Amino acid sequence: MKPAAFQYHQPTSVTEATDLLAEYEHDAELMAGNQSLGIVMANRLATPEHIVDINGLDDLDYVDVSTERVEIGALTSHRTIETSTALADALPMFPAAAEQIAGPSVRNLGTIGGSIGEADPAGNYPTVLTALDGDLHVASTDGERTVAASEYFIAYMFTDLAEDELITGVSVDREPFPIDRTGMAFLEQKPAAQTWPTISAAAAVRVDDPDADAPAVDEARLALANAADVPLRVEDAEAAVEGESFAETTLASAAEAASEAAEPGEEMHADAAYKEKLAGEYTRRSLETAYERAVDTTDTTGITDTTTP
Repeated sequence: MKPAAFQYHQPTSVTEATDLLAEYEHDAELMAGNQSLGIVMANRLATPEHIVDINGLDDLDYVDVSTERVEIGALTSHRTIETSTALADALPMFPAAAEQIAGPSVRNLGTIGGSIGEADPAGNYPTVLTALDGDLHVASTDGERTVAASEYFIAYMFTDLAEDELITGVSVDREPFPIDRTGMAFLEQKPAAQTWPTISAAAAVRVDDPDADAPAVDEARLALANAADVPLRVEDAEAAVEGESFAETTLASAAEAASEAAEPGEEMHADAAYKEKLAGEYTRRSLETAYERAVDTTDTTGITDTTTP
């Protein structure tokens, strides 16, 4: 099947793109990496009358790491994020999440803005931004605004983004994550390499003193993908390990909190009860991995974990 006929637009600036979205508000779709839109259009699941191709907006393709914040442009590719040494040093959860997205061809073309705009609760970046309290920056003919990730994702593939708005980038405050005593992990369980994960877990742990015999956790962050209809921040799991040195009892409490918080949908290869179990297991694994990296901050590598508990 072929897509329905549409009018193609190729703006050269954010202003021109937002003008087009305002003009064709209900009949336009944005195209960035085109890793999802082309498929749904080819199957006539979407029939927009206007396609606004923003691939020419080079100003939205950047990674900017300062001492205060990390900023990533909406048109930055997964591959760029995956291979960014600046991100690996500052917020390694981003490269670890990027390298788990599908295969090389998708990572070369797909963009962080497109992934966030799709807002699939199994998506990697929405989970990372939820875990790190990130912000999204959007533009329209009315100007620019910033929306917290915790407020952006509302329901399954439903967001705070208006039809005439364009995601221009994301940012994360570095202050809670000093590199000398913070560890991060992004772990996921997949039925096959290029499929959506059954469960993913994004974890960050900051310890009080990495040189101590048993460092205590100053702060923990945990978010799960595909465990609810939006990326799921599990504050009870975070509280279970904060103020404590890691032990099996604290990890078990965190895992139990995650399993109880999860409200996953059924899938062909995983029923809800199994996914609840995975939510707990990957909570334990991701927090433990992040803690180990906080204690040994020379280890900032990403981890792929596709084993089944």
